[in-house]
Amino acid sequence: MLKTPYQGGNRCFGEYICKKCNRRWMSANSWKNTQQCKQCKINVFPHKQRPLHKPDGLDKSDMNKFHPRELCGRCKLIGEFCGNF
Repeated sequence: MLKTPYQGGNRCFGEYICKKCNRRWMSANSWKNTQQCKQCKINVFPHKQRPLHKPDGLDKSDMNKFHPRELCGRCKLIGEFCGNF
């Protein structure tokens, strides 16, 4: 079974590269699973992951930013928005 670099229980920052179309993207909603490439619709494991850091102790995440739940492996797994956890 393939595993992501990060195997913890919290979300982290992930970097992805689609092996089919070479599309690259980053996500602050990266978990120990895959995300789906918007172009190819194939599951892609992150090639890098690191903990989320809160600059100056503040969470700068924009929770109003659109999150493509239909592409997120974690959202699919739990059946709802992964940012709630």
